[in-house]
Amino acid sequence: MYAVIDVETTGGNAQFGKITEIAIYVHDGLKVVDEFVTLINPECVIPPFITQLTGISNEMVQDAPRFYEVAKRIVEITEGNVFVAHNAGFDYNFIKWEFKRLGYHFERNTLCTVKLSRKIVPGQPSYSLGKLCGRFGIEINGRHRAGGDAFATVQLLEILMQNAKEGEFQKLLKRDVLPNRLNDHLGKETITDLPESTGVYYFFDVNGDPLYVGKSNNLKSRVAKHLAQAKTKRAQDMLQRVADVQYELTGSELLALLLESEEIKRLQPVFNQKQRRASYRYGVFADLKLDGFIHFSYGKKKGLEPVVVCSSEEEARKLLYETVKTHRLCLQKSGLEVIPSEAKACFHYSIKYCNGSCIGEESPESYNDRAAAAMRTFQFDHPDFLIIDQGRNEDEVSVVKVEEGRYKGFGYADTSFGDQSLDMLKDCTTYAQDNREVGRIIQGYLKKSRTAKVVKF
Repeated sequence: MYAVIDVETTGGNAQFGKITEIAIYVHDGLKVVDEFVTLINPECVIPPFITQLTGISNEMVQDAPRFYEVAKRIVEITEGNVFVAHNAGFDYNFIKWEFKRLGYHFERNTLCTVKLSRKIVPGQPSYSLGKLCGRFGIEINGRHRAGGDAFATVQLLEILMQNAKEGEFQKLLKRDVLPNRLNDHLGKETITDLPESTGVYYFFDVNGDPLYVGKSNNLKSRVAKHLAQAKTKRAQDMLQRVADVQYELTGSELLALLLESEEIKRLQPVFNQKQRRASYRYGVFADLKLDGFIHFSYGKKKGLEPVVVCSSEEEARKLLYETVKTHRLCLQKSGLEVIPSEAKACFHYSIKYCNGSCIGEESPESYNDRAAAAMRTFQFDHPDFLIIDQGRNEDEVSVVKVEEGRYKGFGYADTSFGDQSLDMLKDCTTYAQDNREVGRIIQGYLKKSRTAKVVKF
């Protein structure tokens, strides 16, 4: 039996938003056998943009029942049924939070028709409910209303059942549902209580020793897949040893990446072998020599911190060469040319790309200014900046600080106090140690992020 559900809400965050309408259709695999549809008074103001989207106004819900008044009916109609919704995590999380405020633990096996659609009818340009209904000729009687969307999801579920290969639907259903116990120490409730939010998760054994650290934009989904779908011998070994799962919300994916990197190095979890290694493959290095000049080199060097990590020796050499050429540095002092005993000047000096540090025509001070500028370009376009991104809730933003080309840490600023000054944003960060990976993490995130804002200082 399936309880096909849709909710309309006051916003997108289940922890702070409330339900304004709920629809539940119970389906026995052939037809709808029960239903429950009602508006709900959220006991708070519905934002105008939500009213514009759903058509549900404050006046409409004024005399509607409160959630606690329909809670018993929701428990009864969903009892023993699989919780089905289009983007099930959203609807399920809102209902769980409503029950949590009442002191009740609501738990159901869930099935997402977005995931099902991707498996059963791959290759669609969009898997939104509206687009899929248009594709299959399903009429939505009341878009962005709980009853209309839920009944359309019922019809979509029926089509997916019909289009699934023999045994495929049950196989997908089984995959989406967690067993009651994952091992002798870990029950399903540990996973179902996790938030569907961005952060870092930790696996611990019975002695409290760290086994694994990871990050995800959906902690609950990622941990469930990690544990319930362990296929390799190594993954199964870890599954049998996990006794506790903890997490830390970060809001921003960038902070999750940075915290994950930091925690793996701090905790040295036994199943994070690749990430926890302090070694690296290749990089570009800088070292102040006795002659007073900053000398560059590339390759592998134990005991030296690279200014940038590269995936291959050739990548490191090419990167260093282009940087040396751009900043008019010396090939000899960059490990890119060995000067024969009968010569003094490097090749770049002969073609006017070197200012003559190799033959004493340039002072260390002048040369090192350009060398320092070159080191900054390995990491960032600007040496001093903040990255402002989404926080853990709607009332805060996350802040990452980079100063003098080095990562300095991250923190959170409260937006309820209005626009924060630059100094306040800088002061809200907590110091974190720079390491070989954070430059690449930050650079990669800035290239793809649509939400992050860079503030130079």
